[in-house]
Amino acid sequence: MPLTKKYLKSKPVCKVTFTVPAAEANTVVVAGDFNDWNTTAELKKLKNGTFKGTFDIPVENSYEFRYVVDGQWTNEEEADRFQWNEYAATENSVLDI
Repeated sequence: MPLTKKYLKSKPVCKVTFTVPAAEANTVVVAGDFNDWNTTAELKKLKNGTFKGTFDIPVENSYEFRYVVDGQWTNEEEADRFQWNEYAATENSVLDI
């Protein structure tokens, strides 16, 4: 589940593209600190079965996030790091920008 970062010179944001291979899934959502854990931020399903979406995220910060694949929370395997979350009693993926 790769993610890519593209820093903009014109604005203090980074375009982060989340890519989730989940051909059998109906919906994939990315929820995290950067979107107030909004579970309606669906990624678009491509013809090859991969879900993809790009978000403008403010720079110079770290953000916890997770994917919701058909209602099941999961982490990004290639996250910058992982952070224990007491509320969820599990680790969250972390994006350092």
